[in-house]
Order: sequence, then structure tokens, then C-alpha cells
Amino acid sequence: MLRLYEHPLSAYAMKVKMALNAKGLPFEALIPDGMSQGKAAGEFVDANFRAEVPTLIDDDVQVFDSTIILEYLEDKWPEPRLLPDAPAERARVRMIEDVMDTQYEPNNWGTMEVTRFRRATGRLADRLVAYGRANIERYQQWLDRQLEGRRWFNGTSFGWGDIAVAPYLNRSAGYGYFPQPGPRLAEWFDRVNREPPVAKVLEQLKQTIAALPDLAALLQAGQIKRQYRDHRLEWMIAGGGISVVQEGIEKGTVRFSRDVS
Repeated sequence: MLRLYEHPLSAYAMKVKMALNAKGLPFEALIPDGMSQGKAAGEFVDANFRAEVPTLIDDDVQVFDSTIILEYLEDKWPEPRLLPDAPAERARVRMIEDVMDTQYEPNNWGTMEVTRFRRATGRLADRLVAYGRANIERYQQWLDRQLEGRRWFNGTSFGWGDIAVAPYLNRSAGYGYFPQPGPRLAEWFDRVNREPPVAKVLEQLKQTIAALPDLAALLQAGQIKRQYRDHRLEWMIAGGGISVVQEGIEKGTVRFSRDVS
């Protein structure tokens, strides 16, 4: 059976689980031990030296990065097909995915850093939360335009493009940032969440959020070390939170990507 190292809060992992569900592929979901402390080891790190979820193990094949995993699934199990047929449509869907992975996602992540982990308080907290919300609203407006003339981001039917968007919008919804009522995005959001491959993953997300401990207390106690990398680090600095990064480094509650050994 396929083994997927993941975390229910990770939109990247949610993407892969939705794709696996859509293709009807059974898999074992595993949360890596020690990942939140930056101490992950064993099979997970052997498969992915960066110690990031998601990571897929298929017998002797090891694949990391959510997009590459989706490509592997599409190559090995081409039916049911998730990508559109036409090359131009495939490129369009992949561009949407890249925007969600690298530009939309850090706004969700940064909002959690402030509201759940309480990395900042007072004016700085307000500034960072407002920065994230304003960005999310702009990207949701952009997404609404991508649906013009289409029922699904993938085109005529549910697929890769929708799986690339659904996890991120649902993470935003957890902060109360729902798509504004309108003819496209809000209707799509309601529709996609009823799709069985999506609904199954969202139920796990809701249960995980409802059971979250006091993350700020765990952070202060040194039991959590959050990864700051590329687009997330850029978000925090651009939003005015460079002091958050500096404090995290000083206190040892921030980590960066691992190098290959």
C-alpha cells in the first residue's frame, strides 16, 4: 500500500490526499514523529532529506513535493485523468497551482503564526493579520476571474485545478476569510467541498483544528520549531515582521530547510 507522510493542517498534503482519493488509490497516512520539533528521522527523512510533508513512498519509489507527487500519480495511474487534455489547459492549471503553492499559501501560514502561535502582539500583530487578509482577498478576486466561462478550475469537470485550489481556500475559511458571494468563486467553493475526494479530507482538517492544543504555549516552551523558508520567510519580512524572524532565531523556535547530507 502507498504510504503518505503528511499532516492534516498542511494544504500541500491535503492536495495529495485529494488526488489519491480522486483516483481511488488506498494509502496509509502517517504523521512524522518529531517534525514539529525539527527532529524528524527514520524512513520519512530517508525518503525526503528536507523533512517536509508530503512525502510519498510507493514500494521502492520515494517522491517528495506535492506537485511532483501529483505528477507521479498521474503518470503511473493515468485513469481517472486529473489534468485537462489540451496542452494550453494543462499549462493554465499548473500556473494556478503554482500561484496557490507559492503566493497564496504564505498568507494562510503567516496568519496562523500570528493568531495561533502568537508570534506577534499589538500593532505588529494587527499589521501582519491585515496584510495577510488583504492579500487573500486579492488572490480570491484573481481566482474568481480564472473561473470566468468555466464551472471548474480544471475546465468542464472536477480535477487537478480544483484540487490545487480547494485546500488553500479552506484553510483561509478557517480564519473566516470566505470567498465573497458572487457568480463564480463562492459557488465553486460550495460545490467543490461537496466532492467526495475533497469532503473526506476536509473532515479530517476540521477534526484536527477542533483538537488543537495551545500552540503558543508549546512554542514558548520550546516544544515547537516552525520552518521558515522561501515564500513564507519572504511573506513575514514583506509584511513587516522581520523582528519575528530574528526573535525566533534567537529563541530557537525557527528552523530553515535542511541541507542534503
